[in-house]
Amino acid sequence: MGGGLPNFLLVWILVLALLCYCHKIGKLIDKGTTRLFAILPVICIFLVLPLYISVFNLRALSSFFLSWLANFKLLLFALDQGPLSPQPVPLSLPHFIALACLPIKIQQNPPPNLSPHKVPRKGLSTPLKYFIKFLLLVLFGYMYTKEEYIHSKIIFLVYVIHIYIGLEFILAMVGAVARAFLGIELEPQFDEPYLASSLQDFWGKRWNLMVTSVLHPAVFNPVRSLFSRFMTKKWTLLPAAIASFLVSGIMHELIFYHIGRRKPTWEVTCFFLLHGVCLTIEIVIKRELNCSWGLPRVVAAPLVVGFVVATAVWLFMPTVVRCKIDVEARMEIIAFINFVKGVYIYLKNVL
Repeated sequence: MGGGLPNFLLVWILVLALLCYCHKIGKLIDKGTTRLFAILPVICIFLVLPLYISVFNLRALSSFFLSWLANFKLLLFALDQGPLSPQPVPLSLPHFIALACLPIKIQQNPPPNLSPHKVPRKGLSTPLKYFIKFLLLVLFGYMYTKEEYIHSKIIFLVYVIHIYIGLEFILAMVGAVARAFLGIELEPQFDEPYLASSLQDFWGKRWNLMVTSVLHPAVFNPVRSLFSRFMTKKWTLLPAAIASFLVSGIMHELIFYHIGRRKPTWEVTCFFLLHGVCLTIEIVIKRELNCSWGLPRVVAAPLVVGFVVATAVWLFMPTVVRCKIDVEARMEIIAFINFVKGVYIYLKNVL
């Protein structure tokens, strides 16, 4: 399954061809079971394609983009729902391909009095915030070079933050490129999750919003509709929320399998189920106490983020370590820092 960059290019050429097929299917076959069966082979292929990419980072990103996001978008497309089925005008082929295989979503109903390039972008970090996060990555790189002197739990904590910043940088760069080439305004991928005032706020409105926008119509709404036959409507969101977290956990297990090619231990699924249960408890407490208020953000945010980080170190990070994702990321940052040092020394000698 090796092949390096040529294999990566071949995989994505196949992806483009399959998405062209799906776009054509959308024109030829009405929504429903027939369209689903026509698209199902593509979904199955996307589940295994990342295994044929040997470059670590490219395999990880391809797994997230294809096996998870693209597959759920295609499932919704089979039912004429989701981001690939805007109404009333169908997507052009370039837009269809970009929205299917990239973690982006077209911004809905932008303010009419502003040009596309002046639309306020809620949740998008300012250059200053990106610069601060870049400095944090540099600091983490320095810490990785001295990790023999630092407690392993602190290194774990640093890497949890590293995952968030790295993921935000990658998704922001993908979004910027897509925005430039497609000429459309996109929804933000993150909305400063470290400011979350509750677990609902963290998972529903701030963390990895592309995943939320897919899970809501693909899992949350169908489960809620199913349980509405057995319980009152106001309580159906509890099993729907847990089901969404369960599916998220299973898809994370698939991504880690693609990355490390190891059998899942289900710790990551337990992480998401734990948060699903805690989130439903939070909902029940608010509903029973009829709470329209909460703790001040300055108090709530550290509690929420602290809980997320602590449970991630406990249940999420062991799988990261087994798949050696932390080693790869540390090596990349250290290599980047050494590269910057080399450039600095060279320029200093030349000038």
